[in-house]
Amino acid sequence: MPPIEDHPLRYTLANELHARPFPALNCPGQAAFLAIKQPKDAAKRDRALDRAHLIELLDRFGAQHPPENATHFFGALGKFHLKWEQHTEFVTYTAFLDGNGGRAFDPTIWQIFPDDWLETAPGARITSAQIRIADAPEDEGQIVAQLHEWFVPESLAVSHVLDDAAIIAGDFRIASSGHMHFVIFCRPDIGDRRVGRILQRVCEIETYKTMSMLGLPRARQISRRMSELDQDLTSLVSDMTGDLSRPDETLSRLLTIAAELENEMAQSTFRFGATGAYEALVNQRIEVLREERFRGRQTFGEFMMRRFDPAMRTIKATERRLQSMTDRALRAGDLLRTRVDVDRSAQNQALLESMDKRADLQLRLQKTVEGLSVVAISYYAVNLMVYLTQPIAENAGLSQTLLTALVALPVVIAVWLVVRAIRRSMD
Repeated sequence: MPPIEDHPLRYTLANELHARPFPALNCPGQAAFLAIKQPKDAAKRDRALDRAHLIELLDRFGAQHPPENATHFFGALGKFHLKWEQHTEFVTYTAFLDGNGGRAFDPTIWQIFPDDWLETAPGARITSAQIRIADAPEDEGQIVAQLHEWFVPESLAVSHVLDDAAIIAGDFRIASSGHMHFVIFCRPDIGDRRVGRILQRVCEIETYKTMSMLGLPRARQISRRMSELDQDLTSLVSDMTGDLSRPDETLSRLLTIAAELENEMAQSTFRFGATGAYEALVNQRIEVLREERFRGRQTFGEFMMRRFDPAMRTIKATERRLQSMTDRALRAGDLLRTRVDVDRSAQNQALLESMDKRADLQLRLQKTVEGLSVVAISYYAVNLMVYLTQPIAENAGLSQTLLTALVALPVVIAVWLVVRAIRRSMD
């Protein structure tokens, strides 16, 4: 093939599909699983701390370091094998050991995680589990007896998986050791990679189940506050149907409620979104196991349907309620703003009408004043004309009274015409 330039991300994207292979495990065996998460803002954490914590553990066993910026690691640590994975909100450590010890859930495997190393972990344990991998006895009655000895019957989930290649069981309870306990009974013809796939899916079910449940406390917390806000919002909307004495104050209260709901939504969006994603992963991991019922016991899927799904429905209902209340508050605010605008428009219209009336009164007053001004000006103009024409009138033998009568009418008409001309020129 002729040379061609590769896209800078071609190999990165192709290798991502093979970044986290399933481990190949022997049967019998055992595994210790640990998931660490920072209590707050885990998605924004300094991931270099995760890698530094891993390297500290590897150095204790003299193991090689993972490549820079690696998000996964698999290697031998003495008699153990360790798998490390870095996720969006957490990191996981899975230690594997051949042989399952002389007793069930032997704590020896946890020696791979020293106490002082655990104390310096960049986060807190979100979950941990110990998985026992054992050969399945031909008599399933022995399996039933062991399950009754190891688990709480009321919450025990058991099923055949992968076309009866294995039997998995667990009660999803935290044992006195502080860990969840699961067991995988392997059929004789099962392959080591299939054992690894089953174990990883069991660990993923437990991890994603726990991570998705983080949304439940948040949902319960904001539900209480939403109930209080719902009463206030309903009261304000009811008041809007009558006459509002102080609509501006009501609008301010509505906007305060809407702002608080928007704040709650902003703080819950990531957690609720992550809950939905983790829930989908839990259901998908259970589905690929292809479970079949074991002696009438509930399967993992049925356990999740009875115990896990109600919590998920609560979270989704809270999310929908929060969105609905936010929309209600915004719609009520828009309606009230519209009502305030209409009321102000009516007030402005009434103000304009009153201004028109005042202008009309002013115009009438102005005309009245103009009439009076014509009389006043005419009075002075007539006297002026009498003074100017009196010598001529005396020579002609006219009295002052007759002269005044003759001059008054022309002067008044002249003054009226002048005032009228001035008013028209100003209009």
